[in-house]
Amino acid sequence: MLGYSRVSTDEQANSRNGLEAQRHAIDTDADRRGWTVEHRADEGVSGKVIGPELLDMLQLLASGQADGLVVAKLDRLSRSIVNAANIIESAQQQGWSLVVLDLGVDLTTAAGRMVAHNMMSFAQYERELISERTKAGLAAKKRRGEPVGRPRLAKPGVVRRIVMDRDAGLSFAQIARSLEAEDILSPAGRPTWQASTVRRIYNAATAVPVAVSA
Repeated sequence: MLGYSRVSTDEQANSRNGLEAQRHAIDTDADRRGWTVEHRADEGVSGKVIGPELLDMLQLLASGQADGLVVAKLDRLSRSIVNAANIIESAQQQGWSLVVLDLGVDLTTAAGRMVAHNMMSFAQYERELISERTKAGLAAKKRRGEPVGRPRLAKPGVVRRIVMDRDAGLSFAQIARSLEAEDILSPAGRPTWQASTVRRIYNAATAVPVAVSA
């Protein structure tokens, strides 16, 4: 088994107290079950992201180089229920065991698998809530006549130049070539321009806001 520990601040990482407590909990359970454990730790890494050591361990598990992953607490694995559920799903699909000691998540037992299933259901509920809020927010912006989509990254002077050239009769391809010739970088920071990019900027700049009825 691979034993994973994590602390999120440099102070915790330097003191070692948090890591030692987690390792002790893992080793105690491993001794009871007769597991051999290889310990890894992410020090000073936020629980909102997948740390480099955890990522490496997940790759080892996916390639069949370990039997499973054990952590002392769920928040040491991840502070995001969605990320934790994704790891559980990977374990189930790839055939390795995941054990989270504080919550009783244990893919080696029926009861532990039931807990994992409940976590995944809650994560799916959270995903759907986020999706609903996003859609509601976009709909509200449309009703107010506000622009929807990625913010325009082109500089205002470039936008005005595109609008003036287009209104003067130049094609989008011609405008793109002239911008390249003058070494004006695209919104992505590249020296090349696509006609589709010029078209998108022009359409966004000249779009007429939708009137909102009282």
